[in-house]
Amino acid sequence: MRPVTTAVLVDDLVRRVVEHDGRVRVLVDGAPPTRPSDLADALVAPLRAAGRAVVRVHAEEFLRPASVRFEHGRHDADSLEDRLDVGALGREVLDPFAASGRYLPTLWDVRTDRATRAGYEQAPDRAVLVLDGSLLLGRWLDAELTVHLTVRRATLERRVAADDRWTLPAFARYDEETEPMQVADVVVHVDDPRRPAIEERAL
Repeated sequence: MRPVTTAVLVDDLVRRVVEHDGRVRVLVDGAPPTRPSDLADALVAPLRAAGRAVVRVHAEEFLRPASVRFEHGRHDADSLEDRLDVGALGREVLDPFAASGRYLPTLWDVRTDRATRAGYEQAPDRAVLVLDGSLLLGRWLDAELTVHLTVRRATLERRVAADDRWTLPAFARYDEETEPMQVADVVVHVDDPRRPAIEERAL
């Protein structure tokens, strides 16, 4: 465990990325209250300053249609992890990005419940794809660097909005069955978001 500032955390992750010569895929995973999108966004400017093109992708834009996500109701914790179209994320984003730089930036708009009809884009050599989301690890999504944001269970329960408390069993099961703290390359404890602590995992 290494207490750091957010700036030091970002610098540490950028250093890990730029050590790779080719295209790099970075997964930033965490329950919504840990704000994985904020950390993923914070990596963009420093990576570009380091000379790497950056592609930002959000797992929330690769969800399944509402008819599938809500098949057992809108508050079914058991189906929360199935809402993500993992196959499409691997097939249309992560795998082709590594192979050729080609990727699909978005797939599904949850507000309209329609396909975004986005076209494929091409990333240059040595580009970095940064993907944020929840329940991403242990799902056969290949990446060169995986980061998991975690908090104590009591902290998570306190931060989850009242309308989202139905999700808590899903995140508890994720911790117990997937063990993201053992799977991730880097684990970051963010019980105090102003003072994160890095728990490293072997690459």
